[in-house]
Formats: sequence, C-alpha cells, structure tokens
Amino acid sequence: MEQLFEDTCMQCSKVITQAYSTSFTLGIKTLHKKFHLPIYAIYGFVRCADEIVDTFHGHDKRKLLQDFEKQTYEAIDQQLSLNPVLHAFQCVVNKYKIDKSYIQAFLKSMEMDLDDQVYDRSLYEEYIYGSAEVVGLMCLKVFCEGDNEMFERLKKPACSLGAAFQKVNFLRDMKSDFKERGRVYFPKVEYQKFSNQCKEEIEADIRKDFDEAYAGIMALPRTARMGVYLAYVYYLKLFRKIQALPATHILEERVRVPDNTKLALLLGSYVKYRLNAI
Repeated sequence: MEQLFEDTCMQCSKVITQAYSTSFTLGIKTLHKKFHLPIYAIYGFVRCADEIVDTFHGHDKRKLLQDFEKQTYEAIDQQLSLNPVLHAFQCVVNKYKIDKSYIQAFLKSMEMDLDDQVYDRSLYEEYIYGSAEVVGLMCLKVFCEGDNEMFERLKKPACSLGAAFQKVNFLRDMKSDFKERGRVYFPKVEYQKFSNQCKEEIEADIRKDFDEAYAGIMALPRTARMGVYLAYVYYLKLFRKIQALPATHILEERVRVPDNTKLALLLGSYVKYRLNAI
C-alpha cells in the first residue's frame, strides 16, 4: 500500500505540472520515461512554493511559506508526508541525494518575494541562484543518477541554463511583475525608465548564459539530453522574439511563443536527436 500512496502522490505532481506549464510538460515527455515522475515531483514542489508568494493574496503568505518549509524538512527527514506534493518531493530528494542547501536557497528566494526589494547585483544573483539555478541542479541530480563526477562537471552549465531561463522570464514578465507585484528584478533598472540600451545590456548577459549552457546540454546522458535541449530551444526562441522588440513593447505586452511554434521546435529537436545531431 505504501507504493500505491507514493504512486498517487507522484501523479498529483504530474497533474500540477500539466495544469500550470504546457511547455515544461512537453519537455518532460521527451525525457526518458524513468525521469518523468521525479521531474514532475520537483516541479510540483517548486510550483506550490511559488503559488504561496504570488497568488494567495489575503492570506498570511509569510506564515504559509514558513509552514511549507517546516513541512518540507519534516517530510524529508521522516521520508513521509500526508501532503502529496511534499511526499513525492521527499521521495526524489532522498532517492537522488539532493542537497538540502539547494532547497534552503530556493525557499530563501521565495521568501525574498514577500518583501519589496530593490535588487542590487548581489541580491539579484542570490535570487537567481535560489529561484532557478538550484532547480536545475536538483534536476541534474536526477539525470546523473548517482554519477557524482558527471554532476560536478555539469553543475556550472546547469546553473547557466537556469539563470538564462529566469532572466528571460524577468524580461517577458516585466509588466506583470511591476504592475501586479511591484517588482523589478534587474539591478539599477527603473521600470518607468526602461530603455533599449538597458534592454540590450541585459540581453548580452543572457546570451552569455545560453552559450555557457549549450556545452553542458550536449554532455548530458542521451536519456536526458533531448528534454533539456527542447527547453533550451524554446527559451532561446522566446529570447530572440524579445530581442527583436523595442523596450516599450516589453512594458506593454507579454511576449509568447505560439503553440504551433512549440510543436515545430519539438519536431525539429526530435529529428536532430534521431540523427545524433544533439
């Protein structure tokens, strides 16, 4: 019966992933089947924490997040939780020996979103590490399946990929982050004075992250490579769309990649994978 409970909890995280992110779900489906549920479990955990700070208005978000953090560590230590998302997550943490420092850094970044922050370079880098890079490291732990030498070798490009994704999200969501939450993550950037020059400087930094990430993707096991590569090309496509637009457009409208383009990226990535081009 314990296995039935674990399987059911994993399915709960899968449902959460499918409901919240069609793009992430598509990427997971192109991974080897053995990775599907562990990555769903990581996403389910991340999504629940993110919902606390972004969605539950009218509630005591700080207390909710503190309770969630307490329950997370209890689940990991006891290897059990009656919260399906936390039970699925602790299964993955314990099986793949995910370092608790990654979880701590992630939750610290979520806590940072509870306060009005003016982000200098140090806070900006701390936030990106906790909100994005460590999530990539958690996934990398799963992909490496206990191969610590591989994990250490791929840590830096995995962090670069997570950073690239998060910075693209910051650009894409500038309007909603500011209008709905009062946030501007980029250091020394004033929303009302966001210019093309400022945008180009941010884009140069993102381009560097994408370049550093690519070599790491190519060094992943083939069982994981296509799924991560698909996420890479999707975000690269989104990034290029943003690059082609003036700063004023970013402040007016959220840039999207149409579903038919996502499908084309999937098909193109699959052909390359079958031809051993990735």
